Amino acid sequence: MSDQNLQPIFQIQRVYLKDLSLEQPNSPAIFLEQDAPSIEVTLDVGAEPLAEGIVEATVTVTVTAKVKDKVAFLVEAKQAGIFEARNIPQDQMDPLLGIGCPNIIYPYLRSNVADAISRAGFPPIHLTEINFEAFYQQRLANMAEQAKLAAEAGNTDAAATTH
Repeated sequence: MSDQNLQPIFQIQRVYLKDLSLEQPNSPAIFLEQDAPSIEVTLDVGAEPLAEGIVEATVTVTVTAKVKDKVAFLVEAKQAGIFEARNIPQDQMDPLLGIGCPNIIYPYLRSNVADAISRAGFPPIHLTEINFEAFYQQRLANMAEQAKLAAEAGNTDAAATTH
C-alpha cells in the first residue's frame, strides 16, 4: 500500500445557499419609524455526513431587527458547503467541521445576509467576523457542563437507591 493513499485530503466541493428566509411583518409602516433598530443575531453550526469521506457543513444565522417592540425584519439564512475529508485523524475531524469548514462558509453567508437585508429596503447589516475556534471551545464547554450536570443527577439517583 502506498503512502499516497493515506495522505490527508480536505477539499471544498461546493459552497451554496441552502436556505434564506426574509420577513417584514410591519412594512411599510416600519419605514416611517425614526428610531434606529436594535439588532439581535444568533448563530449555529452543523455538519452531516453525506457519503464516505464527504460531509455537508452548515452555518445558520438569524438576524432580527426591532424598532421599539415592532419587528422591522427577520432574516434567517443557512449557508452550506460540501467538503471532501479523507484520512483525517478522528481527533482532528470534529475541530475541522466545527472551525475549519465554518471559516470557509461564513464569508458567503455574511454577503448573502447583507444582500437580502438591502434588497428588503433596509441599510445592509454586515455581520461581524466570528472566531469559530472560540465558538467551538464554548460549545465544547457547554456540552461538558451539561454532561457533568446529567452525571451528577444520575449519581444522586444511584446513591439514593443503594442506601
